This record gives sequence, C-alpha cells and structure tokens, in this order.
Amino acid sequence: MRSAAWAAVADVCCVLLFVVIGRASHSKGETVAGVASTAWPFLAGLAVGWLAACAWRRPTSILPSGAGAWLGTVAVGMAARVLAGQGTAFAFILVALAFLGLFLLGWRLALPGWRLARRSRLAGPRPPLP
Repeated sequence: MRSAAWAAVADVCCVLLFVVIGRASHSKGETVAGVASTAWPFLAGLAVGWLAACAWRRPTSILPSGAGAWLGTVAVGMAARVLAGQGTAFAFILVALAFLGLFLLGWRLALPGWRLARRSRLAGPRPPLP
C-alpha cells in the first residue's frame, strides 16, 4: 500500500506541475483558487484513470497503471473542462497529452534505474576486477 500512496502523490504532483506551468505561461497567476479551478478536472481524471486501471495493484507499472493515469487524466480532464465551460483548444489537448504522458509515464520509466543506482550506492564500492 505504501508504494501506491507514493505513486499517487507522484501522479498528483505531475498534474499540479502541469497546471502551474500552464497558468504561469499564460500569465494567469498562481493563486490557490486559480490553480484549484484549473487542476480539479485533471485531478478528477487522474482518479478515474487510477480506478479504471486498478492502479493500486501495480502503481509503478507502465501498463496498465501509467497508461490509465495518463489517458484518464487527459480524457476525463478535457471532458470535465468542457462541462465546466473551460477551454479545450486542440493545441491544448496535444500539449496536455505530451506533457502528462512525459511526466506520468516518465517517472515510472525512470524508477527502475533510480532503484538500481540507489541499491549500488548503498552496497558500497566494488572491489576492482583482477
């Protein structure tokens, strides 16, 4: 369960980073209310993606967890934005797909290498080969 909690936190941080960078690039400001109003559709999509993929079972896997998180975040997030009267320009959908795909799948792709490096560092220096 601990890895599921860490994975959920990592995914939420990726979505919030997407929102904060997007708001900053459009000079919307970073008020808590502004970030919340932009983030909620994507966070709801992330939750739906996690549920659809049963991501808590294998939270660090690319399939189905990472793909479910990514596609759920974008698809449900964009649909919720339409229902809430927020914009969904085609270019925005492409940017969301690219950014969220890079980050939601990226940390999962990088995790095995990070674990290996950490394990090697904890094991200490290796003796030289003869």
